[in-house]
Amino acid sequence: MADRPSAWQGDLDRDDLIEANAPTDPLALFADWYAEAQRSPMIEPTAMTLATVDADGRPSARVVLLKGVDAQGFRFYSNYESRKGRALASNPQAALVFWWEPCERQVRVNGRVHRLPATISDAYFAHRSRGSRLGAHASPQSQVLAGRDELEQRVADTEARFDGREVERPEHWGGYALVPDTIEFWQARRSRLHDRLRYRMVAGDWQLERLAP
Repeated sequence: MADRPSAWQGDLDRDDLIEANAPTDPLALFADWYAEAQRSPMIEPTAMTLATVDADGRPSARVVLLKGVDAQGFRFYSNYESRKGRALASNPQAALVFWWEPCERQVRVNGRVHRLPATISDAYFAHRSRGSRLGAHASPQSQVLAGRDELEQRVADTEARFDGREVERPEHWGGYALVPDTIEFWQARRSRLHDRLRYRMVAGDWQLERLAP
């Protein structure tokens, strides 16, 4: 990253990301940074890169949206039969990356992923738009299609199938939670002497350490 003023913070001489100011719980720091990102000019501060590794050891990454975070983990939703879903079924270890460019901050999260209870997935699905709910039924996510026409036909067939009735959550779609064991906070500073604080879960407690930029 070039040494330039941030469009949001406007100060690469900031010194707030230091051990003396760091909370014992990294989720408290994440909440503060996330709130700042939401107040920034970003279009989608919930966007996060999700990286997985499949049963053959092949990595894959894509952007998904954060749908909540608390002590139970970072939550997102997807098709269980998608490429990410199949990878997580075989290898539940994954990584998340948040890049909040206006704030010149990055957060990296590593941990184990598990499916959310069906009741939570049902509740979230019920709040989605009808079109999104129909799409979850119609789209065989990550599978090869003959063309756009095939997808549109699948949507039309799904609309006909649910005409006049509620669209319930399909069994192949639902939520995940990544339970972190490592969270790293990166903040830009001048001369590429950036601040990096990493929290690691050790024997049930968060341990804080500084990393070289």
